[in-house]
Amino acid sequence: MKKFSFVIVAGGSGSRMGGQRKQFLPLDGWPLWRWSAERAVSLADSGIGEVVLVLPRGEAETQPWNESAPVPLRIAEGGALRADSVLNGLLASSFDYVMVHDAARPFAGEALLLRLMEATSETAGAIPVLPVADALKRVEGERVSAVDREGLFITQTPQSFHKTTLIRVLKECGCAVKDEAEAWLAAGLELRCVEGERLNFKVTWPDDLRMARALSERDEVSRRTGLGYDVHRLVPDRPLILGGVRIEDSPLGLLGHSDADLLAHAIADALLGAAGLPDIGNLFPASDPAYRGADSMELLGEAVRRVRGEGWCVAWVDAVVQAQVPRLNAYLPEMKRRLSAILDPGGQNCVNLKAKSAEGTGDEGRGGAMTCWAAATLYRSPDKREKS
Repeated sequence: MKKFSFVIVAGGSGSRMGGQRKQFLPLDGWPLWRWSAERAVSLADSGIGEVVLVLPRGEAETQPWNESAPVPLRIAEGGALRADSVLNGLLASSFDYVMVHDAARPFAGEALLLRLMEATSETAGAIPVLPVADALKRVEGERVSAVDREGLFITQTPQSFHKTTLIRVLKECGCAVKDEAEAWLAAGLELRCVEGERLNFKVTWPDDLRMARALSERDEVSRRTGLGYDVHRLVPDRPLILGGVRIEDSPLGLLGHSDADLLAHAIADALLGAAGLPDIGNLFPASDPAYRGADSMELLGEAVRRVRGEGWCVAWVDAVVQAQVPRLNAYLPEMKRRLSAILDPGGQNCVNLKAKSAEGTGDEGRGGAMTCWAAATLYRSPDKREKS
């Protein structure tokens, strides 16, 4: 099987978007470049072995990524011109074949990538093309003339090549080429054309971004809900901590490997469940001494970072703590404040909390334990850039 590096060129200045770097603009919860990266990841079993992201200097640490993805993300620094950036990405890549893709084309499909991979060989590159559908005119000052569109095609990315050959032809051709295929053809090499995709358009102008957002909002999984549950026994000589707040007037505290903040635990599990990630018992096991006495609010913060790394934002959390003693209502506002600061830093309150008596039933009713249930709703929004 041929192995490919998927090189995403994301070093542009965004001059046609009013100075906004379009590659980082939010699209349904992810920066624009990540849509292409996730598409590449989906083909890990078909030959894509890594994603190489070419970024402007200083942007690497701000870009979110799922560290558990089946292929690694490598970072290369962009250059002054596109050809420089592409060369830097190629030199940072690991495999014999490369696919070079514009970060501003978020909707390239799996079928397109597979067609390109199949058509690429050591001696032949492959590009996606589409026939020109519109009537063409050449405008030179006040002079307008018709252009015959017969035989004219628009070229898209990704463009697929043997890596060492592409490096050679780019160095020979210099920096004036508009895309990699132009340098490949200038070297007299074989170039194969595969059918492109109309949805694989490039976000260049503000209207393009509005169209991309309209398409992405149709995603049926743009909202998800998860459930969380936790229970701990109440024992003497332990502090009682709930939602990061120490309940000073309680003679009993919750027993656990960490600080046993079952409210933070239940909320973390609800968030992780909605994002399709492992629960906190697997992420922060009680068998690991590193988590002995751990601050559960810090563990909740790590769970939130992982959820955001999957492209999700927190819409709302609702939780109920069941306990006979102590009375908790007076502490709920501060718990809400601290939890919201972790779940949505800089945003509004996104937490609702309730404290319920067990009415004398079960361990909770006898003052021997506490339980907590939590529900979390996540969303992907085009109006909110993912935090990392």
